[in-house]
Amino acid sequence: MITFEQVSVRYEDTAEPVLRDVDLTVEEGELCLVVGHTGVGKSTLLGAINGLVPHFTGGTLYGRVVVDGRDTAAHPPRELADVVGVVGQDPIDGFVTDTVEEELAYAMEQLAVSPATMRKRVEETLDLLGLADLRHRALHELSGGQQQRVAIGSVLTAHPRVLVLDEPTSALDPTAAEEVLSAVTRLVHDLGVTVVLAEHRLERVVQYADRVLHLPGDGRVVHGPPADVFRTTSIAPPIVELGRAAGWAPLPLSIRDARRAAAPLRTRLSGTTPAPARPAPPAVRPDLLTARGITVSYRGVPAVREVELRLSGGEITALMGRNGSGKSSLLWALQGSGPRSAGSVRIPRPGSTATADPRDLSAAEARRLVGLVPQTPTDLLYLESVKQELDQADSESGTAATGTTARTLLDRLAPGIADDTHPRDLSEGQKLALVLAIQLAAAPLVMFLDEPTRGLDYRAKAQLERIVGELAAEGRSVVIATHDVEFVARAADRVVVMAEGDIVADAPTTEVIVASPVFAPQTAKILAPLPYLTVAQVTEGLADAAGPEVRS
Repeated sequence: MITFEQVSVRYEDTAEPVLRDVDLTVEEGELCLVVGHTGVGKSTLLGAINGLVPHFTGGTLYGRVVVDGRDTAAHPPRELADVVGVVGQDPIDGFVTDTVEEELAYAMEQLAVSPATMRKRVEETLDLLGLADLRHRALHELSGGQQQRVAIGSVLTAHPRVLVLDEPTSALDPTAAEEVLSAVTRLVHDLGVTVVLAEHRLERVVQYADRVLHLPGDGRVVHGPPADVFRTTSIAPPIVELGRAAGWAPLPLSIRDARRAAAPLRTRLSGTTPAPARPAPPAVRPDLLTARGITVSYRGVPAVREVELRLSGGEITALMGRNGSGKSSLLWALQGSGPRSAGSVRIPRPGSTATADPRDLSAAEARRLVGLVPQTPTDLLYLESVKQELDQADSESGTAATGTTARTLLDRLAPGIADDTHPRDLSEGQKLALVLAIQLAAAPLVMFLDEPTRGLDYRAKAQLERIVGELAAEGRSVVIATHDVEFVARAADRVVVMAEGDIVADAPTTEVIVASPVFAPQTAKILAPLPYLTVAQVTEGLADAAGPEVRS
């Protein structure tokens, strides 16, 4: 179905080719998972399948890419639209109509499909993806999982034989992600659609893959059965890391298989107590933010309902809940820029016994109390170079004279970023570090991060974990709204769970997520009822169980 013959791709501004001498054949009805660190060429590989590379991206393609008998060098993307369907990371960015039914029909209209055929395909797709009840709904009113299924359906109505998905679950809560992946696997198993899928949250998708395409970063593509490829990769989901640590062979890729293999491991760990996933916060922690009765409504519909919340210094809080539960609305209301129908927020003013509500202060004063990094960090980047962004942050914060400049902060978070780099040319992790440096230049007491792990690989998330740990160690309060349960297990002291605008749980991380079928990380599911959350805890627990002579 898809054939790469000695394919290399080189861009003008790169010394080495992004892809080098790739030979690859993807069969019909195969689900291929593309893995690799940020910047190794995954997007280039996906773009070569439908001709975006090099027709739209530029660069030079050597060799041949053939999809369903068509050479992509001779067929631009518009001539492959009936064969290859592409769904990007953010589905709403690709929508061109207003309702579900209209969006499903749009691609067929461009392909001049007859009205009778269009009607039939729309109905089939609504049933296939479980969208029938939503056919007349406005696209902006849908949840993230529903929008992702509509995006997939909008390309499926053209009856493509190949489906290319770029991080289809990155913005979704665990339940919505399962819905989307269930729909994708149904397409593979029941309809024989070939799926090529790139995803950073490997723990969600690895069990569904027939084959893994690993890009190690030197231009090559290493491919094979998932258990074989993951045996030696530098990037792997927790279930694989746990299998490596325990010496399981073959490596299990599903929770069910891992639990079967884990019985001896649970026995070895049964008498041990897991070490904390991160250092415990200070015993005495001052309240840095107190919120009472926070209510947010949009067009009379409540998104946040009379929320009460206290945030303490030195503590990292994870804010969790399904898409649409009110997490982002709560963060913006607490920060002061977003709407707030009722309630109050009090933050102590530095050097004073008085408190203030950020909403009542000027933007410059509010930034010194609370900072917020939105879901898309580039929303806060609008200048032409990194230096301009950093200088503007120093000017607005008035901190240049103190020596704690935005550049100093950026070098600590992500060293090596040149002043003349355009902010939009940075990697996702670098963009996040730049926006954090801009916000931290004002030295706020409280930091809010809204879905900061979206688009980050495991290495970048480890860096983010270090960053937020340092912020907490400085006495700040950090709140992270996220669907990333693995990151929460490693980084958070406390978990607050929201549902329909209410807080339904607020407790230490282990207490909330170990027993949760939705929010539990892979290690917790595999080793339950033992209270282990991370592979690092398991490794340390095995050393404790073996005795001091092994630890030494």
